[in-house]
Amino acid sequence: MSYRKKVAALYLLGFFVDLVNMFIANVAYPDIARAFDASIATLAWVGNAYILGLTLVIPLSGWLARRHGSKNIFMLSLAVFMLATLGAGTADTISALIAWRFVQGLGGGLLIPLGQTMAYRLYRPDERAGLSSLIMLVGLLAPALSPALGGLVVDALSWRWIFFLTVPLAALTLLLAWHWLRPEPASAVRTPLDLAGLASGALAIALALLGLTMLGEQAHHAMGAVLLAAGLLVFAWHVRGALRNAHPILDLRLVRDPLLRVSMLVYLLVPGVFMGVSLIAMFCLQTVMGMSPSHTGLLMLPWSLGAFLGISLTGKNFNRVGPRPLFLSGALLHGAGIALLAGVSQPLQWPLLMAAYTLMGLGGSLTSSAAQSTAFLQTADAQLGEASALWNIGRQISFCFGVALLSVLLNLLLGLNGIADPGDPAMSARTTHVFHLCFAIAAASAVLPILLCMRIGNADILRRLRMQSHLKTQP
Repeated sequence: MSYRKKVAALYLLGFFVDLVNMFIANVAYPDIARAFDASIATLAWVGNAYILGLTLVIPLSGWLARRHGSKNIFMLSLAVFMLATLGAGTADTISALIAWRFVQGLGGGLLIPLGQTMAYRLYRPDERAGLSSLIMLVGLLAPALSPALGGLVVDALSWRWIFFLTVPLAALTLLLAWHWLRPEPASAVRTPLDLAGLASGALAIALALLGLTMLGEQAHHAMGAVLLAAGLLVFAWHVRGALRNAHPILDLRLVRDPLLRVSMLVYLLVPGVFMGVSLIAMFCLQTVMGMSPSHTGLLMLPWSLGAFLGISLTGKNFNRVGPRPLFLSGALLHGAGIALLAGVSQPLQWPLLMAAYTLMGLGGSLTSSAAQSTAFLQTADAQLGEASALWNIGRQISFCFGVALLSVLLNLLLGLNGIADPGDPAMSARTTHVFHLCFAIAAASAVLPILLCMRIGNADILRRLRMQSHLKTQP
């Protein structure tokens, strides 16, 4: 096997490990809630803490690789990830579990940007399409297989084993990295680290997510509002500092590009919302309707089939029709899939559930693939690295806020209907109605990405794409 294939294999393994940990915990949430007597709002932090760790460490990936070499940081990342995974599996309180998930994210967050940089450096631009196809395949397999496998593990063993399950894969990746990767000397160019920007960005995200979580708890509405307002103020301070800094941790000036800005917002409103819908759907199907974790985990299979179709359609049609039709159809299909969940009133309604998840997979992939293809159309080659970091941060934050917002909505609706315990059999009819209302509101949010994409100059984008294609064919 050639060296570049070895590096690509390590990148794909790291990518797979990261995605598995993002999706596998969903089916275990009801069991974790029962084990620690945790509310839905608190439980959302089991996922949010992991994504928050990822988000905070991504801006540091380039700086760390330049200082200490990509191989060393890649291996350190895997070692931290394995240690935190064992800690999560043995956690004896919900607070300890959330803390270990955060450390997991810090370790796993470096795998994607470092692996991508090392692999893409070895492939010419015209050779990257094949590598991108493998990346998309991994991006489909992990969400499809991990919930189904996680459900079987939870049924047969316990929720703790969904964490232990990834340790051998991470250990294999670490061993291969040690044998395969060539050492890289530290860079002679020493750019300063924007510590103030890193700290203010981390604080802003943490305060906003904590505020949203507490807003969903009846006893902490006021404190939640205060924390959310504080997060917004810190974020404003972060933006002010980033715009004045010659070497900011994230170059927020790039958001002035309307295509990058709209693509990031669409990602928040479709894939981000799906992460929140997926969480509350697991609760509805398992806690209220009594489905097993293995059954609910299988629902990601039709989702992946829809996602594969969406990715294929985007790849074949983006240059022909432009992003706007893909955004419009994707948002409508995704909203229709969520709306179908509001019609599920009893367990094992497989035709309805499979149709819902297939539509969400198809719509979500149409929008996310189109957003990925649109985001950097106007970005200069010299700014691709900074734009990529900003895009990945936005993608992770989308998942965090999607889960937080849907958790807040569900908890507010449960409180307004006087439901203290969603699993109370005596309240099952009323609880089911609350979940249906939550799904209906989430489905209606599809209007927002539709309004956003109407502002895209689709004709201008098509002209630019045709011009670039024509120039490439010239001798």
